[in-house]
Amino acid sequence: MKQNKFLWGGAIAANQCEGAWKEGGKGASVIDIFPAGKQRFRAMSDLREAMNTDYGYYPSHEGIDFYHRYKEDIALFAELGFRALRISISWPRIFPNGEDEYPNEEGLRFYDRIFAELKRYGIEPVVTINHFDTPLALVKKYGGWRDRRVVEAYERYCRVIFERYKDYVTYWITINEINMVLHIPSMGAGLVFEEGEKEASVKYQAAHYQLVASAGAIKIGREINPDFQFGCMLAAGEVYPNTCNPNDVLESQRKNRDNYFFIDVQARGYYPSYSRRIFEELGVSIDITKEDRKLLAENTVDYISFSYYSSRLTSADQDLMKEATAGNAFASLPNPYLQKSAWGWAIDPVGLRITMNALYDRYQKPLFIVENGLGAADQVLDDGTIADDYRIEYLKAHIEQMKEAMKDGVELIGYLVWGCIDLVSASTGEMSKRYGFIYVDRQDDGTGTMKRIKKKSFEWYKDVIAQDLEMLDERGI
Repeated sequence: MKQNKFLWGGAIAANQCEGAWKEGGKGASVIDIFPAGKQRFRAMSDLREAMNTDYGYYPSHEGIDFYHRYKEDIALFAELGFRALRISISWPRIFPNGEDEYPNEEGLRFYDRIFAELKRYGIEPVVTINHFDTPLALVKKYGGWRDRRVVEAYERYCRVIFERYKDYVTYWITINEINMVLHIPSMGAGLVFEEGEKEASVKYQAAHYQLVASAGAIKIGREINPDFQFGCMLAAGEVYPNTCNPNDVLESQRKNRDNYFFIDVQARGYYPSYSRRIFEELGVSIDITKEDRKLLAENTVDYISFSYYSSRLTSADQDLMKEATAGNAFASLPNPYLQKSAWGWAIDPVGLRITMNALYDRYQKPLFIVENGLGAADQVLDDGTIADDYRIEYLKAHIEQMKEAMKDGVELIGYLVWGCIDLVSASTGEMSKRYGFIYVDRQDDGTGTMKRIKKKSFEWYKDVIAQDLEMLDERGI
């Protein structure tokens, strides 16, 4: 893959920032029925309950009002010097019920305007096709991604947006953090489990259909525009063994394979050899056809995109693992060598280098960091400023390790900071868990003016991009 420049920038997602959840003909997505705070975790663990409960306040319904304020926000991104912005297209904004006879023209026109604005500033769009927003209608009708008919609906949706935006978009990501189907199946695949059924079978069947859908999208996309570049996406972070006990090392290998499983299929075109044992031990049998295998083999991804926030620590000692906590979707033992964020995520910049080397050694395909950042409770000072030095320190350390991985020989397309403007947290529904260079006056209870305020990190990241690190210049990208 030949590119002209390293893609510095940021990343956001439709369901966390757009709002306007019923405007412009948009339908509801899975995430639109998740409330905020502690109730959110229960809703995500029981989608049936969430579909039948009125929680009152839903953060995604208004987000940060990007739907109406996108010009202001994109102008700020341009001021930062962004070369790329990762966004997602909301599937139910294009097909309100997921499989309508005709696409929603008003939804398509909204993204027409987004892409035109990005082009005006010379910002490359990196587009996620399905970012935790499977249409709720498909969940109610088919049970989400457990049903092959959702594959057909997804591919039809892809064909529409590929045709519409073929002259605006080069970089596509088929499914956000595809491994989340095993960890948060409601959000990742819109799954509702029936009493007594084998959940592992449902998860892996849904995962297979997502893999087939991803390959089908790539096939359609390349027919429409051969210059399209397609990536898979992994919620990454190397799992370390707790000790040098071989059993701990073996357990860490197993946990890493749980994540690599999906990317192995998307990057190589076939199920890895170890999957047979996983399926046998779990008693899983999935519907996979000869046509599926052919589609997977012939439509692998061009690059590996991933999110990285922290590494994890595991042990074969099940009693010890009772002490593991889930700072994010993944349980981990506390690592005594690492500090934690306010939300309990291990801060491990060197882990980014380790993860990059592991992915590149495994796949020998270009990597793309499409999420990295620090969630923190930023405070507006009396003078109206926000001194987020802790974020600068975090990002600076990760960028340094990114550069080291590139010196190690890793081919990297770009680096996109997650939540470059404050947005609703996917996991907690909070606004107080802020990632951005731009503060948004929006609080956890939905109050606030939506005013945008530049943080101290804004000028710092602007300088990083402007300097265009000497090492990257030397590499000619």
